Amino acid sequence: MAKRLDIRTTSSRRRSAMVFLCLLLAILMSLSGRVHGQFLPTAPSVMENGSHVSALYLMGDSSVDCGKNSLFYPLLHRNLSLLPCNGGDSTLLPHLLAQKIGLPDSQPFYSQIGSIEGLIKGVNYGSAHATIISPSSQSHPSFNQQLRQVYETFQLLQLQLRQDRAQDFIKSSMFYLSFGRDDYVDLFLRNSSGMMLKYSGQEFARILANQMVHAIRTLYDANVRKIIITGILPLGCAPRVVWEWYNSTATHDGMGCVEEINELVLQYNTVLNEHIVELKEELPDAQIVFCDVYQGMMEVITNPALFGFSDTKNACCGLGLHGAEIGCVSAETTCNQSSSHVWWDLYNPTQALNSLLADSAWSGHPLPDICRPITVQDLVYTSHLIGGPSE
Repeated sequence: MAKRLDIRTTSSRRRSAMVFLCLLLAILMSLSGRVHGQFLPTAPSVMENGSHVSALYLMGDSSVDCGKNSLFYPLLHRNLSLLPCNGGDSTLLPHLLAQKIGLPDSQPFYSQIGSIEGLIKGVNYGSAHATIISPSSQSHPSFNQQLRQVYETFQLLQLQLRQDRAQDFIKSSMFYLSFGRDDYVDLFLRNSSGMMLKYSGQEFARILANQMVHAIRTLYDANVRKIIITGILPLGCAPRVVWEWYNSTATHDGMGCVEEINELVLQYNTVLNEHIVELKEELPDAQIVFCDVYQGMMEVITNPALFGFSDTKNACCGLGLHGAEIGCVSAETTCNQSSSHVWWDLYNPTQALNSLLADSAWSGHPLPDICRPITVQDLVYTSHLIGGPSE
């Protein structure tokens, strides 16, 4: 009797163990699409925010970063502006777009600890004063360094997720690239790269644009399919540039902008846009949008009252003529009403101007067609598979 009871007990234990193993297997299978409580999107699924974008990754200069991504920025800054934003990163154009999409702010690369939770929420690789042409100083991640950081992120995703899941996640993410401004600042004010002596304006523009094309191809090869590229804003109207050329023989237009500088910037924007049009034909399943912030800002500078601005020449935060002899070194040097100013400091627009650009990039209003061939909203809510299957 005792032997029979022992056999039954052993059999019951085996059945319990099998049930436990089955339950454990079911739990593990259900968690295969989760990372610490978060479902990872698999293309072309629609996200909780209703979009087809799972995360936003940023690359660029001070147009995407207020200095948090530059080690020792307050000590090594080169533009004499300790506060390049009137607020944090959330006041910048790409972060305002992230809010419209329903995504969290992309956190600085240097704040990442390699955890999957941080990586899948988006990363900001950008760094104030980053340049396309490799800088002599290593105080900030250059264009090529940021590309390497992106590659490292993709490797971590593939290590911590299955290869196919990582590829789907990358494909459903969006990249925002904004470079070139600080290359031209170097060219105009410092000539630190020596480029002004070697190349014409058109040649310099092609050098920079070719590097941007290289970045797009690199991202495409890594399975990125949604990309936003921005042009350079009208630097010839920036307070510092206007101040530097105040007593020069340069030609100033009716708005007080330096025409020669704006012409050089326009050359870059034009060449970059031409390359993007060619890339879209070469990579039909890639969705690449070019946002012409130059066009948008010039519309505001030409008709400021129409958009609620009253000051298009002076920096809100800075000292000296046009607030441009010394940059924004303290909150105490700021103007009373930044929302009436186009420019925040030496080269950076105010949050009010960025908000206007974000609204226009998103929906095409009130500044039409600054993003082409479609708006950012159309890009976000369009499946990446519409352009055709990837190879």
